[in-house]
Amino acid sequence: MTIATVVLAAASFALFLVVFPVLARRLLGVRVGVIRTFLTGAVAVGGVLVFSTVIRTPDRSGLLMGLQMGCALLLAMGFLAVTDMVFPSDSAGPAVGWLRALRSRVARARRYAQISGIAVRHGLRPYLRGRGIDRGGSEAAGAGRATALLARPLRLALEEGGPTFVKLGQVLATRHDLLPPAFISELSRLHYQVPPEPAERIAQQLHTEFGRPPEEVFASYDPEPLAAASIAQVHLARLHSGERVVVKVQRPGVRPGVERDLDIIRRIARLLETRAHWARTLGMIELAEGFSASVREELDFRIEARNLTTVRAAWEQRKADTSVVIPDTHEELSGELVLVLEELPGKPISADDALAAASPAAQADLARALLGNLLTQILSDGTFHADPHPGNILLLDDGRVGLVDFGSVGRLDGQVRTALRRFLMAVDHADSAALCDALLDLVTRPEEIDEQGLERSLGRFMARHFTPGAVPDVKVFVDLFRVVSQHGLGIPPEVAAVFRALATLEGTLARLSPGFDIVAESRTWAVRQFTSQAGYASTGSSTQNELYSALSVLRRLPRRLDRVTSALEAGRLAVNVRLFADSRDRRYFRALVHEILLTCLAATLGLMAVILLHTTGGPMVTRSIRLFEMLGYHLLVISGVLCLRIVFAIFRAQR
Repeated sequence: MTIATVVLAAASFALFLVVFPVLARRLLGVRVGVIRTFLTGAVAVGGVLVFSTVIRTPDRSGLLMGLQMGCALLLAMGFLAVTDMVFPSDSAGPAVGWLRALRSRVARARRYAQISGIAVRHGLRPYLRGRGIDRGGSEAAGAGRATALLARPLRLALEEGGPTFVKLGQVLATRHDLLPPAFISELSRLHYQVPPEPAERIAQQLHTEFGRPPEEVFASYDPEPLAAASIAQVHLARLHSGERVVVKVQRPGVRPGVERDLDIIRRIARLLETRAHWARTLGMIELAEGFSASVREELDFRIEARNLTTVRAAWEQRKADTSVVIPDTHEELSGELVLVLEELPGKPISADDALAAASPAAQADLARALLGNLLTQILSDGTFHADPHPGNILLLDDGRVGLVDFGSVGRLDGQVRTALRRFLMAVDHADSAALCDALLDLVTRPEEIDEQGLERSLGRFMARHFTPGAVPDVKVFVDLFRVVSQHGLGIPPEVAAVFRALATLEGTLARLSPGFDIVAESRTWAVRQFTSQAGYASTGSSTQNELYSALSVLRRLPRRLDRVTSALEAGRLAVNVRLFADSRDRRYFRALVHEILLTCLAATLGLMAVILLHTTGGPMVTRSIRLFEMLGYHLLVISGVLCLRIVFAIFRAQR
């Protein structure tokens, strides 16, 4: 073998090692890393060697060279398609992706084992296998006892599961529309019964965030936590200027565990929806997704700082709102893992002795001020505290109320706020028709809806809860959610956050001032706000704009109506519709036509190949192969390449 032959063989090998992967990638429309490209080329070259050995005859080697190349390309495409389905491509390359996926699977399997052990120890395994959970609607004594007995093990299991599951329990404690009172009462203990993090680890976290020990950043720093939550805990400190502050520190190493647990919670939600009827009824997957998004926001204290700044700016503009206090943020000391806030001296109303010194009248005034503040945030500001549970409400030493923990806030646009105002006014006037119109502006409407049936259901709802002598409580929100669910209406997340916040606030106000009527006070607040002079001014301006727009439409309406009736009388009425005016429609249509043409072409080539391979006679190219046979083999390979591309595109679109 000469040197030239060796060089030619090496060059051919290198060329095939590059050309086949590039063609396979282009035909399949995927992007892969260097390692997978090299492996694809190696598989293709190996295929060339195998196919050349199989058909190595003096009279075939040259004529069937295209067949060898086509089979090698088909083999490369198959290898690339299978590996891309098993290990989807990413920018980090397949090797890194495989190692990361393997490490993630091992960690997730270990965590699954831990969670399963916790569930078994606390007797929760039957419920994970599909057994129903009593929602408090049964009157049987046995069902009630079973619910009460399950609530405590569930709380203990969530507490043992770690920060993410503690946070899940805290969120579930606000869902009066989903869980019975026994669960709500037990899970509410998670708001203030979270073990603190060791002081050394918190000091190290502060040192990492500030770049220096906390003793240098603050004039004084208390290593004993003031409060501990599932994701963070709070310490008292004093700045060098003498101002007292609170330092909210994220628990060290909590983010990776939270991300892993959120992934497990979503997987468990999908499993429960397939196996348990009660999970499908609750919409477990949607709840898990919403919970995951909320927790991820709380992992970045910069988001909470922005939320707090927005709410505080609106609060400062309302000079009369002095009964409720919102702390200020020290942005120069705050970051992703640490949040430094103005200290609000007081105790959370969840503490047993927080309300000992307040008279019933003072408690009612504070509850009224807190309700008015939250309603103002919802209906006027558009940004509101979405988690006003007792642990986040402070009774200050000067007799005022303080709001803390703005990690979870809701945001509403002007249209939703207007619909909520009309909703409140319809409740106040006991107008079921107006209530139905306002509700339909708040929810996602299905294609078909029985508006008369919805209006009658809302009439029964108001008759049940808002007739003279009725004492509305948290069941108002439960029944409202039930009416919405029965009629197939979808509640947008921002609207659901409003009702959840009000349901949570109802429990907080009941603790702050026992017997406080949130519905009656909301009615009074709404009437006072909407009939104030400022309210009339803003309403008048808005009404003038609406009337002007309506009058401009009314002026053009007679002329347009005359043209339509004239065209209809003369038989010239036509509707001009532009097909595929949207570029997205055009792209979709082109892709659809492309796939259809490829499918037809692949089927035609395959059929032609079969016909040619079964055709006898015809000119002989060599002593052992006919022209029709050679063409049939090549067409069959081309058909296989096109079919593989189409099948891969279908599977990739469904992934």
